[in-house]
Amino acid sequence: MFIEYFFIILIVCILVFAKMALVIIPQSETKIIERLGRYHATLNPGINIIIPFIDRAKDIVIISRGRYVYTTSIDLREQVYDFPKQNVITKDNVQTEINALLYFQIVDPFKAVYEISNLPNAIEKLTQTTLRNIIGELELDETLTSRDTINTKLRVVLDDATNKWGIKVNRVELQDITPPASVLAAMEKQMQAERNKRAAILTSEGEKASDILQSEGEKMATINRAEAAKQEAILHAEGEAQARIRKAEAEAIAIEKITEAVGKSTNPANYLLAQKYIQMLQNIAEGDKTKTVYMPYEATNLLGSIGGIKDLFKAE
Repeated sequence: MFIEYFFIILIVCILVFAKMALVIIPQSETKIIERLGRYHATLNPGINIIIPFIDRAKDIVIISRGRYVYTTSIDLREQVYDFPKQNVITKDNVQTEINALLYFQIVDPFKAVYEISNLPNAIEKLTQTTLRNIIGELELDETLTSRDTINTKLRVVLDDATNKWGIKVNRVELQDITPPASVLAAMEKQMQAERNKRAAILTSEGEKASDILQSEGEKMATINRAEAAKQEAILHAEGEAQARIRKAEAEAIAIEKITEAVGKSTNPANYLLAQKYIQMLQNIAEGDKTKTVYMPYEATNLLGSIGGIKDLFKAE
């Protein structure tokens, strides 16, 4: 009976010892093993064998649900820390609340365990102090419009500082930048003033463009009217010239006809001149009877014309 109990106890001890000796590590995780207080090995994912009571896993501090906890498993995946808001002062002495997100990854578990005692707290404090230094060199407007620049500077400084802790800082994001309420109200007024200014500028530019277009239209209209008047004058002059040519041609034909009628012995010019004088006297006689008309003329010409008419009748 005693022997049976002994074997049962022995089997249980062997199973417990085997369970303690076999360590299964999930993928993307690891453990630091110390043997008699000294570093012994870094376990890889899969089944690992250790010596119970001699080998033990080293504890590391992590943040879980907003508080620090100790664990023996080291997560090698990329992690994110959402730090609480902190007050920073800009170059122009404006107090601002900033909330930062830090994405990092443990690339050397040995350094993460032995080079720093509280890794999350160290990263948080380093991020806060570095962020204060960077924001302190910028004015509020630059802080609000230069997030990418701040993120890049912060990532470079943190990555360099945490390298000896076995940490790789992949990126840093500024989640919220909250100026004081009074500053926000002043910024709102400034933005409204800028909008009004841009609206006034656009309105004036529109009016200017409208005036320019209107003046250009009036200019083109004036040019077109002048061109039309020019064409009209040219056409009118050409018409008058054509009319005079036609009239002259008609007179020439008339003179030829008169010459044929009166004969070559008589000058037809005397006949035409006498006809013009008679027509002029007729027009004067048919005009306003209340007006006195003085007509300077040379009597010799008139007599010559009458003499020409006389000769014509003689010729007939």
